[in-house]
Amino acid sequence: MSTKGRLLVANPAMGDENFDRTVILVLEHSDEGALGLVLNRPSTTSVGDPLPGWEGMAAAPSVVFVGGPVSPESAICLARVSGEDAEGWTGLVGGLGAIDLGGDPDQAAAFVHALRVFAGYAGWTGGQLEAEIEAGGWFVVEADPADAMTTDPQTLWRDVLRRQRGPLRLFADYPDDVSTN
Repeated sequence: MSTKGRLLVANPAMGDENFDRTVILVLEHSDEGALGLVLNRPSTTSVGDPLPGWEGMAAAPSVVFVGGPVSPESAICLARVSGEDAEGWTGLVGGLGAIDLGGDPDQAAAFVHALRVFAGYAGWTGGQLEAEIEAGGWFVVEADPADAMTTDPQTLWRDVLRRQRGPLRLFADYPDDVSTN
């Protein structure tokens, strides 16, 4: 089962510090592996520092996000655009997709409504993500295109869980520190 275009929400009992309470949007998923971006880990680096010209289109907070532990020197950009034929843009889900940062930011401004830049990504080899999901490390849920551009990334994990139906929504109230119970 491909999780492309869906969210991976970390089970609070996962035990992996790299992914504690993360929400990951899966960009690619095949037999060879999977690639996604952590949506709720803002850095303190302004988008304009590494990418002058792009900061005016950045969604608030207009900082670079830590997309994951793999290849942190690389940048991946998600953008909401008008029109599915925007130059340098590849659609993913509901008007949200990846945009080529090698293009001209002034030209992109004509069709980009908002963008978010990620340093690094989360990656899995073939079968690895499936095994982690089967072991209960991740909850797989539908993505809302607005998740990638949230203005409050610190609450995204809880917000995504709260909108789920059934018992999954109860995880939203899971305490930050279980030793306080």
